[in-house]
Parts: sequence; structure tokens; C-alpha cells
Amino acid sequence: MQAGYIGPDCKLYMAPATFASKIDAEGWLAQERRLIDLGVWQPPETREPEPASLATLPTPREKPRPPCPTLREYSQTWLADRIATPQGDAGSLRPSSQKDYQMLLRNHILPALGDKRLDEIDLDDVVAWHRAMAKKKIARTRSKAYSLLRGIMNAAIVDRTLLTVTTNPCRIRGAGTTSREKDITPATLDELARIVVEMPDKWRAAVLLGAWCAMRYGEVFELRRKDVDLDGGILRVERGVAWVAGEVVIGPPKTKAGGRRVAIPPHIIPDLRRHLATYVSPGQNALLFPSDDGRNIRPSTFLRAWHRACAKAGREDLKFHHLRHTGAVLAAQSGATLSELMGRLGHATPAMAMIYQHAAADRDREIARHLSEMARKAAAS
Repeated sequence: MQAGYIGPDCKLYMAPATFASKIDAEGWLAQERRLIDLGVWQPPETREPEPASLATLPTPREKPRPPCPTLREYSQTWLADRIATPQGDAGSLRPSSQKDYQMLLRNHILPALGDKRLDEIDLDDVVAWHRAMAKKKIARTRSKAYSLLRGIMNAAIVDRTLLTVTTNPCRIRGAGTTSREKDITPATLDELARIVVEMPDKWRAAVLLGAWCAMRYGEVFELRRKDVDLDGGILRVERGVAWVAGEVVIGPPKTKAGGRRVAIPPHIIPDLRRHLATYVSPGQNALLFPSDDGRNIRPSTFLRAWHRACAKAGREDLKFHHLRHTGAVLAAQSGATLSELMGRLGHATPAMAMIYQHAAADRDREIARHLSEMARKAAAS
């Protein structure tokens, strides 16, 4: 995973290496942001090499420092700072990530390590905690908890108020990653067509958008009439919806590159036009796929119908998010380059988006036309 940010000099700075996980990338961004906030940031190429220990860094005026905080104390401050960071800024957290981090700290990290001072936590402590988790936690939860702890300790290392925290004890090779359960098999055109037919009519267009426009679930179900330009053949993806602790949370797309314009394959425009006329209220703010009261639909309501349709199509393993993989494969087969493909999916780091989105914009309509040609050929065969 790559990471980058715009410095105070309005230039783009990329991390010197890729990261194994999102939390590692976020930790590096948080370090850079802290330097900016402290007013000591310099372009990376002009910085002095880091000393062997942050404890040797000179300070203009030595002042008595409070004792090193416990992991419990520091993690709450760290998390509050991340939550307070405006959405879209380096180091910000989406609402769903906030809930995940709070749960991981509360249930999996703090019970074992929370009362230890940061400078007391060593590799042996981390190894013992990690091994204990293996006995009762699923691999993905264990990996996420480890990555979060490593990210917090990385932030503590560069925190100039914590001079006694000089090394990260989270040094277990591969502990922050999990192997994929299995490769995703995208839905074929025949399977996709069968799923659409088996869905209730009011939700068929959602399946078409998920596949042919390669949209995320939260993006599809936050689409509103104002986001759809059928005459121009364009969807504006500007928001996403998530349900966090039973509450609706509407925010920007998952990544900065997620805010995008997606060309609609012409062959599904008649379906979308009929859906708008039949199921969508006239107001520009009306949801394309509302609940009976006009609000955002609960995922469980839609997913019951989705699972039944997938079962009838012989694809019980298929998740709605897998439609993005179908859309990606179809777009690649139509001739889209890697940069065009990532631009269409909105699946990239900000730095990559700056490189490819301008190049992808002019060709996106051509990609959409190729997709429709493939659909027509499949229907005629």
C-alpha cells in the first residue's frame, strides 16, 4: 500500500516505501502530520538522518516531563486526535473505522496491555499477547488488533513528548497480515443476468450498477436522483452510506479517489430510466433505493433478497461487493489500461489518483461502450 500527502509547501510527498497494511500507512501519515502541527516539518530530502534513539534529540529548553503514559491513556488520546481530524485529511478515520478501533482496543488490546507504560511494553509482552489471542480469536481479528497496536506504538515513537519510547516492540513478522481465504470468482455474464432476474424489480438496478459500474455497496445505496445524468450517461459518486452500531452514517467515499464520475454502459440506461420513473421520488435528493419510509435501506433488508437470488443462480458464495470484481474483469477485457481501470473503480491512493484520473477521464465513455457491446454479444449468443 502506498501513502502520500501534500506538504505545507503544496508539494506531494510519497512514503519512501510501500506498507504492508493500511494501519502502517496511516501511522506514517500521522507521523508526518504531527511534524507539521509542531511546526518542525521539513521536506524529507532536507532532513538530517534520524539518530539511533529519539532520546538523543536535543530540545531547546528542557522541562520536567510527565511520566510515560500507559497504553490505555495514550491510546485514548491517540484515537481522540484521529477522530477529531477532518474527514479526508491525513490521519482521519471513517466512522466505521472509529468503531472498529474502539472495539479492538476495548476487547482485544487493553485488557492485556492497557495498564503497562508505553516504555515498558517489550517484544516479549507483544509475543505473549499475540500467542494468547491465537487461542480464542479468529485470524482476521488478531491481525487487525496487532496492526492497530503497531500503529499506536509508531505514533508514540515520533511523539516528542515521549522521549523514553524509542523502539516499536511489535516486530512479529507477518502478524499484521492474513492470507486470503480463497480467490474470488467473479460472476459470469449468465450468472449476473440470472441474479438480476431473480431480484425484486425495485432492486434490480442496484445489481446492474454494482456490476457494470463497479460500485461499492455503500456508494450504490446512497445514490440520489441528482447523482444520475442519464442523458449524459454519467453517475456522480460523491458519498457513501454505512450502518455503524445501528445508525446511518453518510460520508465521503472510502478513498479520495473514490469521489469520481463513472460512465454508464449504454445498455443499462433504459433499465435505469425505468427505475427512476417507477421507484424514485421526484425530488433531486430522493434516494434511488430507499426504504418504505424514504430513508436509507437497512443492509439486512436488501441482502435477504440478494442471498435468495444468488442461491437460485448457483452462486451462494457471491457477496454484493464481489460485483466490483465482475465489473473490473469486464472493464479489463474491454481494453481498459490499469490506470483507467483504477480510475473507474475509484480504488487508489490519492497520489495514484492524481496520476491516472486525468488520463482516464476521456476514455471512460469508450470503456462503457465496449462493455455494452460485450453484453449485446452475450445476449445474442
